Amino acid sequence: METNDMMLTSMLTMDKRENEGEREKGREEVGGEAEGTQQEHSRPMLADGLAERGPKSLISGSGQQVSNGFTTSTPQSPREGPGSAAFSGGTSSVPGGGTGSSVPLGGLRTLVVQQTSLEKPRETWSKKMDFLLSVIGYAVDLGNVWRFPYICYQNGGGAFLLPYLLMAVFGGVPLFYMELALGQFHRSGCISIWKHICPIFKGIGFAICIISLYISFYYNTIMAWALYYLLSSFRPTLPWTTCANSWNTVNCKHYMSTDHNVSWSNSSTSPAEEFYIRQVLQVHLSPGLHQLGSVSWQLALCLLFIFTIVYFSIWKGVKTSGKIFFSLGPGFGVLLAFASYNPFHNNCYKDALITSSVNCLTSFLSGFVIFTVLGYIAEMRHLDVDAVAKDAGPSLLFIVYAEAIANMPGATFFAIIFFLMIIMLGLDSTFAGLEGVITAMLDEFPHVLSKRREQFVLGLVCFCYLGALSTLTYGGAFVVKLFEEYATGPAVITVVLLEVIAVSWFYGTNRFCNDIQLMLGFYPGLFWRVCWVAICPCFLLFIVISFLAFPPEVKLFKYHFPPWTTVLGYCIGVSSFICVPAYMVYHLLNAKGTFKQRLLKSITPEPSGEQHRDFIVTNAV
Repeated sequence: METNDMMLTSMLTMDKRENEGEREKGREEVGGEAEGTQQEHSRPMLADGLAERGPKSLISGSGQQVSNGFTTSTPQSPREGPGSAAFSGGTSSVPGGGTGSSVPLGGLRTLVVQQTSLEKPRETWSKKMDFLLSVIGYAVDLGNVWRFPYICYQNGGGAFLLPYLLMAVFGGVPLFYMELALGQFHRSGCISIWKHICPIFKGIGFAICIISLYISFYYNTIMAWALYYLLSSFRPTLPWTTCANSWNTVNCKHYMSTDHNVSWSNSSTSPAEEFYIRQVLQVHLSPGLHQLGSVSWQLALCLLFIFTIVYFSIWKGVKTSGKIFFSLGPGFGVLLAFASYNPFHNNCYKDALITSSVNCLTSFLSGFVIFTVLGYIAEMRHLDVDAVAKDAGPSLLFIVYAEAIANMPGATFFAIIFFLMIIMLGLDSTFAGLEGVITAMLDEFPHVLSKRREQFVLGLVCFCYLGALSTLTYGGAFVVKLFEEYATGPAVITVVLLEVIAVSWFYGTNRFCNDIQLMLGFYPGLFWRVCWVAICPCFLLFIVISFLAFPPEVKLFKYHFPPWTTVLGYCIGVSSFICVPAYMVYHLLNAKGTFKQRLLKSITPEPSGEQHRDFIVTNAV
């Protein structure tokens, strides 16, 4: 047992003797002192003859498992005199004979010691459903509503479903399962967990935190737009249904099936499009990324309200964030953080299958809806679907969906419900993303932050709000697009690639599968092992190489991003990934010994099994 976790338990020794009809009783207590930097205490429970009538799972003979897979051992020769018990490396030495036999008078008694800690125990979910809904809420987000349908349409429609399903089955679900199992076994955030896997890869955790911060800079701005729409919906006539507003131009035309006297041309714009571009975003006031313009005070207030909700939902931990809202994303540290609050024997394998299935089904449902709406609008205007869906991303939400809702009976009611749903979908993903950062920092710096969670969360939320101000300017939509294309996607894929390599090739698939067997009681099948070792790394490496070889052409509305923005985007993406090699150099320089010794130590995981011990079983004479 390591020094930080080791304790010497108090043992009660009893000796019964008979001499010429007179009984003499003696009792001796042996005290122990706690060792290490963390003090622990124990509650001894004397179980007379436990081996004969106690739980078989605790002790059933020499070399059997005790509690969570830990074993007891019996020395070959007994000690004379008062009995004692020695603890070493997680096993208990039992003096005397085997524990499976009955205990005669004056023989052995079994001492069961429950190991506890004076430190505050790790927070856990109030109930299993809180965890499931939180993970589903994180996995199912705004991207399911707009990203999947648009990418599906861009890549052949129904033909895209085959590669999507292949990638989900052989890539997404195995990685989802891997992160849940890692977080649940090691009970650590995305930074401190690497000392138990491969210490030299600890920079992955810092890179994940930076990527999560980048996401918070623009993802919450989309919810601020949705809040603006929600507040604008509380009126009899929705403002994006007419062309008689101050922000409309001469090109504005309301053209649907009932408008027989209106002709639609290539230069025509819909009221929903002009409301989104000219009233909400005010993009027409910014020439591009080189001149963003002023901050929109309306959007700034909306974003402030969003971050206020976020703060009061996560400031106390997962017991509160698990109860707000519920609506596949490995690599953001969220799954590691959420799973670290699970009970040790929770069936994370089943959780991975359930949440992945819900995520995929939600994407399919969103695809059916968006294709129906796009086809209907294109048919009414006698246009191709390309002309209707000319702008990817949030434009599908705030133009196409908004226009479809405006032409429904009871448009005001459905607009309120729709944009409230969008805010809900975004909020639980924001909760999850920030909780991943919070858990990682609290686990890495517990002595500094554990008692200051509320203050730390407040500082983090304020930092994210300040970082999002650039997305609230007149050219803020261009900043959102830049972050979306460069700061998150490629960086996350690269980080996940390194993560699966570190776990499968350095930590070892066999060791990882043994951890899962210790938790769940079964060994992962051949399919999962092959995916972790070979298929997932190959898929991820192919995506990274494809992105580097064929960088995307980025455009939004009528603005084509100039070449210097591509360089800027790559710099933003590399700024998070650079943490991985930087920490490797730092770790090797600060280690002691020869270079070979430093290298071996940097890839050798620290044991974390002590935290899963529930009982230590020993015998006393």
